[in-house]
Amino acid sequence: MLIPALALAGAGAALLAHGVYEPNSPLFGPVVGRGPREPVLYLTFDDGPNPRTTEPIARLLERERVPATFFMVGRHVDRYPDLARGVARAGFAIGNHTYTHTKLALCGPGRVGDEIARAHAAIVTHTGITPRSFRAPHGQRNPFVRRAAAAYRYRVFGWTFGVWDTARPGAAVIRRRMRHGLRPGAVLLLHDGDGYDPMGDRTETAEALPGILEDCRSMGYEFRSLDRISGA
Repeated sequence: MLIPALALAGAGAALLAHGVYEPNSPLFGPVVGRGPREPVLYLTFDDGPNPRTTEPIARLLERERVPATFFMVGRHVDRYPDLARGVARAGFAIGNHTYTHTKLALCGPGRVGDEIARAHAAIVTHTGITPRSFRAPHGQRNPFVRRAAAAYRYRVFGWTFGVWDTARPGAAVIRRRMRHGLRPGAVLLLHDGDGYDPMGDRTETAEALPGILEDCRSMGYEFRSLDRISGA
């Protein structure tokens, strides 16, 4: 009896870990990790706003008429409200990425609720936009996230793939990784900021972006906003 019990406990732990660490796991509530398998892509940026990269990224996207969603960290919005407003004025969607970019899987219901509420308030106060989407830092969630997000009627998003641009491997590597990972309906994860350092260096991502857009289009993809995903 001991071995089956241990096996059951192990399976339960594995399931829980999957729910916590897999950004698209439905264990803790519905989450959108990709769109329909059509030649379309959904571009997203996390961890801004950032004084070195958010504005040039938004300016390029606006010039190229590429929609994107910026999942912003609330305390960075408070620190750089003009940058957040600029993103909003350019017509890009802004999502909630918590206030301090903490790993929510380690937080109780009070902290989870506070992180989401404070970020929501910062975005509304400084941009006039009411965010409709939420992405957990590192994609990590727990059972309390669903209730806190539901209070704001958020749609929770994961992503199809990222390219570890936060490791700063070089603009050419970021571009190459993105090109190799492209697939129909993908939600693409890039970073215009650093979740913990408001001055974090994301210039390589900004430098890679023109080539990424060129590659995506040359491969026959078009860009759409996350709200175009059915039910999003």
